[in-house]
Amino acid sequence: MKIVYTASIRVVGFALKFLALFNKKLKLFVEGRKDVFFYLKEKIDANEQYIWFHTASLGEFEQGLPVMKELRKKNKIIVTFFSPSGYEIRKNSKDVDVVVYLPLDTPENARRFIEVIRPKTAIFVKYDFWYHYLSELKKNQIPTYLISGNFRENQIFFKSYGGMMRDCLRCFSHFFVQNEKSKLLLQSIGFENVMVSGDTRFDRVLEILDRDNSLDFIETFKNDSICVVFGSSWEEDEEIYLSYVNNSTGNIKFIIAPHNINPEKIHFFKQKISKKIVFFSERQGKNLSDFDVFIIDTIGILTKVYSYSDIAYVGGGMGKNGLHNVLEPAVFGIPVVIGKNYEKFNEAKALVGRGGVVSVTSEEEFKQIMDLLISIPEKQEEMGKVNKDFIIESQGATQAFITFYENRKNKEK
Repeated sequence: MKIVYTASIRVVGFALKFLALFNKKLKLFVEGRKDVFFYLKEKIDANEQYIWFHTASLGEFEQGLPVMKELRKKNKIIVTFFSPSGYEIRKNSKDVDVVVYLPLDTPENARRFIEVIRPKTAIFVKYDFWYHYLSELKKNQIPTYLISGNFRENQIFFKSYGGMMRDCLRCFSHFFVQNEKSKLLLQSIGFENVMVSGDTRFDRVLEILDRDNSLDFIETFKNDSICVVFGSSWEEDEEIYLSYVNNSTGNIKFIIAPHNINPEKIHFFKQKISKKIVFFSERQGKNLSDFDVFIIDTIGILTKVYSYSDIAYVGGGMGKNGLHNVLEPAVFGIPVVIGKNYEKFNEAKALVGRGGVVSVTSEEEFKQIMDLLISIPEKQEEMGKVNKDFIIESQGATQAFITFYENRKNKEK
């Protein structure tokens, strides 16, 4: 099985070099890995020992950031990304010391990577288990942790044919998981080194409230109107909300942040809206308060935009792309609406159960909940309080890990 796995990684690596000629994202994936070891030798301080965090993409980086920031008070931090979408956005992050792509999981890459960075600790955020890297960490007796882990019974670890992936799990010194179900699943296959510590994303989103979230142009656009924000929406989401936007009356303004801001996609999207539209990229010199719809054709400001919303719709849940982060708007104490596919997202399930988030399956259901929330401000306030209270109650995963980590360090002295 290991031979097949390694061979498949090599084949994929070769195939990606060809496919990258025709795909911009794959080109970033391939080109970004070419000079990783050269870059590391330039950036790594030979007199320092680093804590290595591996994150699959942007979401996992944000999830792990509270722990990174705490540990960086006394340590140097290196972060690896698997995905170009995460790396390209956070490659110049000031919150860590070194950011690189993770080279493909071959035995020689894993061996060389560990030799170059010489980590004193390795921390994987949520998932993205790579056999050779984990094996190399175990071989070198480097403490390795999983934080904000989330396991489901249909994963390969819990199948009869999942032996190799269970070997990956044996490389971890300790698991910090989001919920009791994950702990029980790990225990069912023989792992007792598990702590239910929660999800560090709650700590991360609470930090948002301490930032300056002001955006003068959004304040001007909103102009004391009711503001509905559609965050990270896909085409499947647009199918249920665009009719409502086009037919709305009264003092309501809409801000739309499409997931795909490709100019061609944005132009096509614009044709579907009959209201008066202004784009972020074209806002200069315009009286923004005259417009009904503000389209965010940029990245990096959605969290601040949510601070101006009275109601938020979080995209991804109407299709199979994966629901985006409901916690970012929820932390501002507002009601949140999502699509129908959210079963893999524990925080969404919890908030739907509590009544702070509403799942809709159709255009008609979307219209019903929007009409209700807009006509009854008290309902907005009630749902918003449920969301904010839940996040406050759920904080603490970062401190749980830091306490464990420091105690273990002290015992080893």
